[in-house]
Amino acid sequence: MSTFDAAARSLLTRACAAAGLPGPAGAELLALGENAAFDLGDPAVVAKVGRGPAVADRAGRELAVSGWLAGQGIPVVRPYLPEPVLVDGHPVSFWHRLAPAVRPAVAADLAPLLRALHALPAPPFALPPRELLAPVDRWLAGAEGHVDPADVAFLRARSADQLAAIAELVPELAPGVIHGDALPRNVRVGPDGPVLLDLETISGDLREHDLVVLALSHDRYGVPGAEYLAFTAAYGWDVRDWPGFAVLRGARETASASWVAQQVPGNPAALAEFTRRVGSLRDGATSVRWYPF
Repeated sequence: MSTFDAAARSLLTRACAAAGLPGPAGAELLALGENAAFDLGDPAVVAKVGRGPAVADRAGRELAVSGWLAGQGIPVVRPYLPEPVLVDGHPVSFWHRLAPAVRPAVAADLAPLLRALHALPAPPFALPPRELLAPVDRWLAGAEGHVDPADVAFLRARSADQLAAIAELVPELAPGVIHGDALPRNVRVGPDGPVLLDLETISGDLREHDLVVLALSHDRYGVPGAEYLAFTAAYGWDVRDWPGFAVLRGARETASASWVAQQVPGNPAALAEFTRRVGSLRDGATSVRWYPF
């Protein structure tokens, strides 16, 4: 059990008490990243425990975004409570558990959801830009004393360079509402079709952000070429044809390597993956396989 996993369970117990929900003694850990996601079992609720106060605003916005997207006809996960519960500054949000998947989601399931999302007008509330690199310092600080300081310095310098380059990009698509972490793992194919999950990075920014994610997954995480081409055919455009592709791809790599750093304390496998990712970035080895965390 990681340090955050143990702390998250304690926070969840207190949040459930504050929300009038049964104690989560048998809660199943579903995912561990910026949040620890737990299935409470009975009731049919999933709880997301944020790592700290830095993600509190985002948790509240995710709940608001869900209601707006549902009203726009986008199939999304639905809140169980309308606001997050704060425990020692950590936001804990509660969501209706979705029906079991009828099959694993693939990239082609994601494409029509993105097309629908990208066709939406601006919502009646402000969306932040997709600040892909904004959390890099926080993620790296979370690994202080556990990773090579030279690797931290390398990622920070790379992030600063890429922030400047992103500001100069000229988009091919009209900017607007984006998901921000557009991957098949954030889609559940239920009995009524695909549903979009993990809405915390919904932003107002370059639509290319959403398309670079899967291109990088093809390059780094083993998404087969045929699956990637099915995605681009269903969406109607291949972001790799855009002159700004390398810039956003590189920034996504910097963010992805830095994100793993926060998992390193107490997790030797995360240290190995962090070292692999940073080494390949230093070497400019764009086809070295990375492994999900």
